Amino acid sequence: MPVRQDFIRQIVRDDLASGKHRAIRTRFPPEPNGYLHIGHAKAICLDFGIAAEFGGSCNLRFDDTNPAREDPEYVAAIQEDVRWLGFDWAGLRHASDYFEVFYRAAEKLIRQGDAFVCDLSAEEVRAYRGSLTEPGRDSPFRGRSADENLDLFRRMRAGEFADGSRTLRAKIDMAAGNINLRDPALYRIKQVEHQNTGHDWPIYPMYDYAHSLSDAIEGITHSLCTLEFEDHRPLYDWCVDKVDLAHSPELLQPLTDKGLPLEAAKPRQIEFSRLNFNFLVMSKRKLLALVEGGLVDGWDDPRMPTLQGIRRRGYTPSALRLMVDRVGISKQNSLLDISILEGALRDDLDAAAPRRMAVVDPLKLVLTNLGEGHEELLQFANHPKDESLGERSIPFARELWIEREDFAEVPPKGFKRLTVGGDVRLRGAGIVRCDEVVKDAGGNVVELHCTLDPESRPGMEGANRKVKGTIHWVSARHAVPAEIRLYDRLFTVADPDDDAGGKTYTDYLNPDSRRTVRGFVEPAAAQAAPEQSFQFERIGYFVADRRDHRSDAPVFNRSVTLRDTWAQKG
Repeated sequence: MPVRQDFIRQIVRDDLASGKHRAIRTRFPPEPNGYLHIGHAKAICLDFGIAAEFGGSCNLRFDDTNPAREDPEYVAAIQEDVRWLGFDWAGLRHASDYFEVFYRAAEKLIRQGDAFVCDLSAEEVRAYRGSLTEPGRDSPFRGRSADENLDLFRRMRAGEFADGSRTLRAKIDMAAGNINLRDPALYRIKQVEHQNTGHDWPIYPMYDYAHSLSDAIEGITHSLCTLEFEDHRPLYDWCVDKVDLAHSPELLQPLTDKGLPLEAAKPRQIEFSRLNFNFLVMSKRKLLALVEGGLVDGWDDPRMPTLQGIRRRGYTPSALRLMVDRVGISKQNSLLDISILEGALRDDLDAAAPRRMAVVDPLKLVLTNLGEGHEELLQFANHPKDESLGERSIPFARELWIEREDFAEVPPKGFKRLTVGGDVRLRGAGIVRCDEVVKDAGGNVVELHCTLDPESRPGMEGANRKVKGTIHWVSARHAVPAEIRLYDRLFTVADPDDDAGGKTYTDYLNPDSRRTVRGFVEPAAAQAAPEQSFQFERIGYFVADRRDHRSDAPVFNRSVTLRDTWAQKG
């Protein structure tokens, strides 16, 4: 396997070569306030992948500092998603594991004169902050003594004050060009129950403070995050440096008492570009609105960009890892074409997915020169390029189902499939000629009467007779009825986040993003295990639905078409 080259891996190689680190430690730190989506797949592959490549370790750490928006359901789903992608964690951690350390560190900052309790309201704080062109103003409470601040902060901890009435703020520089350094909040009062700590804490640390100290506590060497945190890096470093856990072992005593393994260190934050695809929305807020508004069928709807959704759609972990490799790591945010994602799935399934025959829009074809009870088994390879996948037997009989679009009574120019008086090759069975069309009272074609050339079976001399087209089929007597869900892109425009003209992303929902039809599959397809993928020959790649599929009532989801049909439309 070729050595991966990107700027982050080069930093890691240089740090190891210089002896800066004995071992590489990374972490994946999701907030448990929603389901992971495709964008998170890149971060997961990078965090866990780099640790594995360089013989290091990676923690899964839940940033559970905002309990009002968090749910154990999300915690369980995130763990499942990480494992599904093929990774496991060295340690399962929570920011809440470190609440007592964060609190002790905050008291240290107060004693050092680096933090103060502020009584300004959130609206007043915004007014005092200034703008990109104007410096901020000091809070009137910035000059409180360390003793007064400690007293107030301890009373905040005791639950004496109302939500939002006070904050603990860092004392940095209200004139800083980087607004994140204008005395940012470190703690806020929020008297809400936490899923791990119950009602123990009426105050909760802010993200930048908790995240940086969590990395330091765990001995993280390379803290990898997306580009929107680049402007937060000076605050990240300020928190790490001012608290200085490596030289403050007394702050870590609560964790030592719990027996948690610790190796406090100074982590380095490194930013990389987010993963954004067109025809998708990635905002948790917007995805939640789709679910709560009933516009999709839940977080695991196969049209959703959540990992749960695309897994149900039939995306594989190997396809996502391939996509991440192809996209690469850069410092430049860009909107990628979704064909990169779909192409990775096609390439992955083309190599790995067994072939099966299925008909999604059935039209009956009767071979009139075969007897009523004619029945035989034909041998088909499970994969045209991989003999190791073996063969299967497919029943062949007098009456077949074919795709309705494979017949045209009045064929358009260039049509190479079946028409009245024309020949076509039945996949693996021989050449047939259409002799007669049967219609219903409404004039709709309901049945074709055809003749099978008995000398054209595979292996016979007549099999080499030249015909223009080949079509697939299933035996009407043996095929298993199946529910087939034809999924397509959820939005009709490349940038559904564009709100020009007063429209919102919901105005661009694709009404044809899902069509459910009743079709037929060969018996071997019906026996699929949930989440097993196939190429339905000439139709596309499909997966047995992980929730609803049963062998006696098959349900298949279309994962992706054989070609980029949207590009063809364009």
